[in-house]
Amino acid sequence: MAPSHLLLFGTLFCALVSPPSAGGGEKLPRSLTFEGERKFRSIVRKAKAGSWHRLPIGERTVRFAKELHGTPYKGFTLEIHDRVESPSANFHGLDCWTFFEISLGMARMVEGGAYPEDPGALLRQIEHTRYRSGRCNGHYLDRIHYLAEWFHDNGRRKNIDDITRDLGGAKRIHGRRCSEMTTLWKSYRYLRNNPSYLKPMGKIERRVSALPVYYIPKAKVGAIERKLRNGDIVGIVTKYQGGFCSHVGLVYKDSKGAARFMHASTTYKKVVIDSTVSGYLHKFSKHAGIMVARPL
Repeated sequence: MAPSHLLLFGTLFCALVSPPSAGGGEKLPRSLTFEGERKFRSIVRKAKAGSWHRLPIGERTVRFAKELHGTPYKGFTLEIHDRVESPSANFHGLDCWTFFEISLGMARMVEGGAYPEDPGALLRQIEHTRYRSGRCNGHYLDRIHYLAEWFHDNGRRKNIDDITRDLGGAKRIHGRRCSEMTTLWKSYRYLRNNPSYLKPMGKIERRVSALPVYYIPKAKVGAIERKLRNGDIVGIVTKYQGGFCSHVGLVYKDSKGAARFMHASTTYKKVVIDSTVSGYLHKFSKHAGIMVARPL
């Protein structure tokens, strides 16, 4: 996969928080932080007409995800500036991380029955899940770059529940070294323009490497698929060093009850509803299994 997915799709995962302030108080213009406002508003209006806020959070997440079906794949959509970090969304192009993130963010945004057409409402939800402890202060290192840490941080704050060990057959990953961001730093605009970030990024990677991360091995996923629900967030665990996950997507239960993998695909170059989760895993030898989070 492309470097933007090798590890954590930060373009390499219902309280509102205040709008972000960039480093030194600088804020990025909306033209940089939000693309596709017309599409966003159209989806919000459709959700309002259907009273989607009445649906459980997982079902709601899938409803929004389906509105993104067919959106072109685009990598590095989060690398929007040389220095200032900010919550952002792009409805014209998605990678695997931004696909699940926007779907979940919109589901959270309408939780209370309001259907805001202001992009800022979605950006606040994205800030709440994308950044460590839910707050972006304008610094690149505020962002969570590894899905294992996203599960940990958002689980701690009760945004999601890591259900991996509850599904059956889970094993802990030992001896994994997270190093993608510091190894491939020239691929990332912020790191390329700010090499001083590499040392603190290395500290973050060592901390993430030490997290207790569990996964369900590929051979056991077929047996637990019936336990998966619409909107569950599925991290694809890689067997290689560099990080824990190489890809991420959502569970979509089809009309026959099969748990299919919905994701922004580099293969199809768009958002697709793929084969079953276990079927997708077996397409690639590098896939070791899955970790699963359920939105709360």
